[in-house]
Amino acid sequence: MISADRQSAVQKRLLKRYRDEARFRAFGIAAIVFALAMLALLIGSIGSQAISAFSVNELTLQVTLDAERVDPDGDRSPESLRRGSYNGLLQDALRAQFPDVTDRAQLRDLFGLYTPLVAARLLNQVADHPQSVGQTIDFTFPISDHADLYLKGQITGSDSASLSGGFTIARQDGRAMIVSETGAFATVLDAVRADLDLRADALEARAARYETRSEAAGDAARSEQVAGDAETARVQAAALRAQTGDDSGDLELTPQLPSRLVRIAGGFMAIDTISADGRTVSGTFLVSPEADASDEAEILSLSVPQADRRFSDAQIAWTETLVARGLVREGFNTWLFTNADSREPELAGVLGAMIGTVLTIAVTMALAMPIGVFTAIYLEEFAPKNRLTDLIEVNINNLAAVPSIVFGLLGLAVFINTFGLPRSAPLVGGMVLALMTLPTIIISARAALKAVPPSIREAALGVGASKTQTVFHHVLPLAAPGILTGSIIGMAQAMGETAPLLMIGMVAFIADVPSLSLDGLTEPATVMPVQIFLWSDGAERAFEARTAAAIIVLLGLMISFNALAVFLRRRFETRW
Repeated sequence: MISADRQSAVQKRLLKRYRDEARFRAFGIAAIVFALAMLALLIGSIGSQAISAFSVNELTLQVTLDAERVDPDGDRSPESLRRGSYNGLLQDALRAQFPDVTDRAQLRDLFGLYTPLVAARLLNQVADHPQSVGQTIDFTFPISDHADLYLKGQITGSDSASLSGGFTIARQDGRAMIVSETGAFATVLDAVRADLDLRADALEARAARYETRSEAAGDAARSEQVAGDAETARVQAAALRAQTGDDSGDLELTPQLPSRLVRIAGGFMAIDTISADGRTVSGTFLVSPEADASDEAEILSLSVPQADRRFSDAQIAWTETLVARGLVREGFNTWLFTNADSREPELAGVLGAMIGTVLTIAVTMALAMPIGVFTAIYLEEFAPKNRLTDLIEVNINNLAAVPSIVFGLLGLAVFINTFGLPRSAPLVGGMVLALMTLPTIIISARAALKAVPPSIREAALGVGASKTQTVFHHVLPLAAPGILTGSIIGMAQAMGETAPLLMIGMVAFIADVPSLSLDGLTEPATVMPVQIFLWSDGAERAFEARTAAAIIVLLGLMISFNALAVFLRRRFETRW
């Protein structure tokens, strides 16, 4: 019989083993949870940036297609229609909404509410429907990227407050004045003074930080410079304190302060002076009112000063007026999926890059899969085991670790410089990515072939099948799921590559959509990773959201391709 001490020792070892197993399972679950949390964080971060790109604010204007300006020759021919002044028609339609805007600088800002590139779409619409010449049509197009960002709250925050009471509007020498019988603008005055106090506090805190740095600086010149910055900040803070402390004088709003706009009687006025009693505000009407008196008014407070943004107060007033008139509506951004790349963010789309990606990956898989699979079959089933085949296997394994940009240099030197194939073409891009993907497919295919039990080969040979029949009729079908798995990995790697494609010129700006046919293989194109790279470097702020949206689209493409490959793998999967 086993002694009690022996039984106790065995029991302790069992308990320790159970604890180790439980700890291992806990670590595994924690690792999975951590990985899923990081994935959710990544997708959530990209999605939160991309969500604004999937919607767009579109402006609808009534455009009169004047025959003399649209059809110079008067014969309704495509050649004549394509020489029409379509941008001028759009400008006239926009000026009709704001007839008081006559100054050249103001007109330039007004026409900045849309990009002139939409005139090409109007041209195509008229060319497709020449019978519309001489008529007035409703033409819808995306509003400018700055106006779109403003309406989405990404340029400046805005806060509106309603004011009630009797308001009278007076004009003199290009200036305007709104008088409130009840002193309704006192709340605006208090808000401006509170903002001035906050800015003065911030300047004094900055001056204190500068003084601390000046004392800590070891260099005398640096210390003097920082001390000068501190003195400048204190002078600016004192000026703001003096402005807020003067309760008897009028308060002036400079462009460095948050703007206040008054919406009254269908018009907009930018406030630059508020009287000390809060009864009167003065400024310039950006949009003329429809009456000289009103019982209601609205104050629109913008958090970012006009001097710190590229979208002016006048453009904000015009945009708000167009929205109030029902001419601007927000909807799904179909332009993102129906347009190719553009210099203007509101017109930029991913269609060209998506088609380029499909064509490039099609060439990649058409070349890499058969070559890779047949190479693996030969090395695994037919090649003799000698030093030459060992050397080939070592080189294949080494090629799998070569940086992708090296394959781009190889494609540039061989396919473009030697054979003269076109730059930035899906054919060349697919050939370069095929070279990069080949080692992965060969290695995974060999592993899949090796995993087929030897008894399958022996049974086939035993019933009289030849070596070739054994491989292609029995071994290869059983290894197909593993081969497809390797192909999925290679394809996913190829879809995300950018460096080798940059080397063969696929970084070029492509404004046309390549044809989804054999001819499209040699047309200039780009791919989704390169499109993302280009947009991430775009100067316009609106490209940030479109970059994230393009990443979402690329992930969708990868998931679609991988889902197809997984379906095929499961279709051919065999259990034994």
